[in-house]
Amino acid sequence: MLMKKMSITEFANTLGVIPDTVRRWERSGKISPDRTHGGHRRYTEKDIQQALGITEGKKERRKVIYCRVSSHERMEDLNKQAEAMELFALGRGLITETITEVGCGMNMSRPKLMRLIHDIIAGEVEMVIVAHKDRIGRFGYELLENIAETYGCELIAVNSERHSPHHEVLEDLVTVVDSFSERLEGLREHKKFRRFFSDEKIVLE
Repeated sequence: MLMKKMSITEFANTLGVIPDTVRRWERSGKISPDRTHGGHRRYTEKDIQQALGITEGKKERRKVIYCRVSSHERMEDLNKQAEAMELFALGRGLITETITEVGCGMNMSRPKLMRLIHDIIAGEVEMVIVAHKDRIGRFGYELLENIAETYGCELIAVNSERHSPHHEVLEDLVTVVDSFSERLEGLREHKKFRRFFSDEKIVLE
């Protein structure tokens, strides 16, 4: 008796996952579907049994609250932000963990944010809650939103409008200006250094 063969969409729906999850299983070698002459994946009951072994051992995906302020002087605001988001989650019956971070909104390489993105891509995070879009970053929310959607994670901004204090935006701009100033000062010192040795006709061995 021939076993029914399913497309990737039918296979994913049977298991309650998205097709991208099935593709990741294949890339990691956890399942090996047949292919048609045209290169399309085809799955059987055998693949379902194999995948069920994967999903049974799978950890429950996390629901994460992410909070950020731009400086340590704003720690009180950070605590209030975290408390408000935890109340929001509690009111919806969600069991969450809270990640707090201090860092400039212009910097999208903040350690805890990068770790969170890594966990989303790894399929470990089901939901991320932020107070405002700019808690992710001044310009990075749409990027994270796209990453989250691709890997089956829901990203929720409780307040879609920007309500952060204006002076925090100024602090971010000052940080950027200071960074450029330091680089320019470094270039000036480098030029002075080279000019000194050039004027003195000193040869460096």
